[in-house]
Amino acid sequence: MSQYDLVVRGGSVLDGSGEAVREADVAIVAGRVVEVGRVEGRGHRELDARGLLVTPGFVDVHTHYDGQATWDGRLWPSSWHGVTTAVMGNCGVGFAPCRPEDRELLIRLMEGVEDIPNAVLNEGLDWRWQSFPEFLDALAQRPHDIDFATQVPHAALRVFAMGERGANREPASADEIATMAELAAEGVRAGALGFSTSRTLNHRTSDGQPTPTLTAGEDELLGIAMGLSGAGAGVLQVVSDFKDPVAEMQMLRRIVERSGRPLSISLVQNERRPEGWRYLLSQIEEAASASLPIKAQVCGRAVGIVLGLDATLNPFSGHPAFRSLQALPLSERVARLREPGLRAELCDTEAAKKRGFAGAVLQNFDKMFMLGDRPDYEPSLEESVQAHASARGVSAAEVALDAMLEHDGRGLLYVPFLNYADGSLEPSLEMMRHQDTILGLGDGGAHVGMICDGSFPTYMLTHWTRDRSRGEKLSLPWVIKAQCADTAAAMGLFDRGLLRPGYKADLNLIDYERLQLHAPEVVHDLPAGGKRLLQRAEGYVATVVSGEVVYENGEATGVLPGQLIRGAQSAPV
Repeated sequence: MSQYDLVVRGGSVLDGSGEAVREADVAIVAGRVVEVGRVEGRGHRELDARGLLVTPGFVDVHTHYDGQATWDGRLWPSSWHGVTTAVMGNCGVGFAPCRPEDRELLIRLMEGVEDIPNAVLNEGLDWRWQSFPEFLDALAQRPHDIDFATQVPHAALRVFAMGERGANREPASADEIATMAELAAEGVRAGALGFSTSRTLNHRTSDGQPTPTLTAGEDELLGIAMGLSGAGAGVLQVVSDFKDPVAEMQMLRRIVERSGRPLSISLVQNERRPEGWRYLLSQIEEAASASLPIKAQVCGRAVGIVLGLDATLNPFSGHPAFRSLQALPLSERVARLREPGLRAELCDTEAAKKRGFAGAVLQNFDKMFMLGDRPDYEPSLEESVQAHASARGVSAAEVALDAMLEHDGRGLLYVPFLNYADGSLEPSLEMMRHQDTILGLGDGGAHVGMICDGSFPTYMLTHWTRDRSRGEKLSLPWVIKAQCADTAAAMGLFDRGLLRPGYKADLNLIDYERLQLHAPEVVHDLPAGGKRLLQRAEGYVATVVSGEVVYENGEATGVLPGQLIRGAQSAPV
């Protein structure tokens, strides 16, 4: 008779604590690790892990599967990259609480902020809820491949409590603040891990209006935080422009001091203020020295836009000649774009010059790079589209067009626009190494047609521990701890992130030498035929959730043990 449900044999175990690798077996019963070491008994099923890394499942604290989780049991791309727990509801956007008359507003907000098309959301969301607890109940009814947790989104709260006044960013009254505080507390009591808000102009509805939470006052934010405090649970998550970094950080510090709730902020390097992140990090460090629970969410890669003929954007998106082709199937579009006359019209240097976003990003050929099947996310500026154009004696627009026409029009370009002001990832390295930061910002499930960063966990292993050639690397034990135990603890999920007896049996078996990211690709698999960028990896031999093998060699097994996490989870006794 089998003594264990599953035994993983002879792997090189990195248990998530930061300790060095050791050879060990892992035994699992009823979804929990029961033994790590030399396991004598047999398992109902056994996995041969000789020559493989065995790690805890990765905990991704910054995703946007709020819509996808309602219609899809597979949280791709995250679950392809070793993620076994995903936290959604970030940046203040989501779909609950919501009255029927406000559904379209929240859809437009998600469409604008997270680039999820209106038609996809309108077809995919069944709106079996109004309150946040009802939303959680709806999520819990569908089985999933991995575990996931939620946060209460500020924009939905504001619209629910204030109606059109909230959408128009008018100041909240004391009664309205009290309503939002109670709704947030209700959400946390029902199982949300916390509350999120956005204070950035980058977040707009699809019709161009700023997010309803952009200018919310300190009284409103504090009132909601005190609602969580009264519930005795919940983290706070904030993304901000930090237009006045001194005043903004002082306000956030006061909120944490009064409420006692842990806070994380999104921290990236911005080209307009390339050293601004250092001030914010110094203020977080100062708060931490005063025992205030404030962390920064950082990432080990540039936040970059992926451009292509079938993606949301490309260097010619605003050109009338290109817009006239957009209704054509990709194959016909490609044929037309190879016509000499149309090419010349699109690539005319003077006509192509643009201002604003188009000039700063879509036609920033000095910081635009070609993505091959083995994408390089830390390219030198000597590899830019402009550099290739100069070497060939042609226009950068021609080089960009030729690159996108490769692979029958599926070639992709990459523009790193955050964390790459210096043309390297040294700022990211410094941020990641800081004691008051956690890994995040992958945005899995969002920006589906132009950003594909749900692969961050895999990139942390391939680039930072093995392949980096332009600077220092990070150790494997450090990276595993950073995206397992550290991220889990930051969200109050103390039952996972470590491979030790009593902990949740979420783990990865990884062929480290073979681990590799492939280039993103555009697929049309969303509701209403919507498209999105997905990115696969090879080298994940198995991913296990609650003791069940959910992926083998990158392919789904058909098992769906993932569940909605309701509230913070205690460490095993």
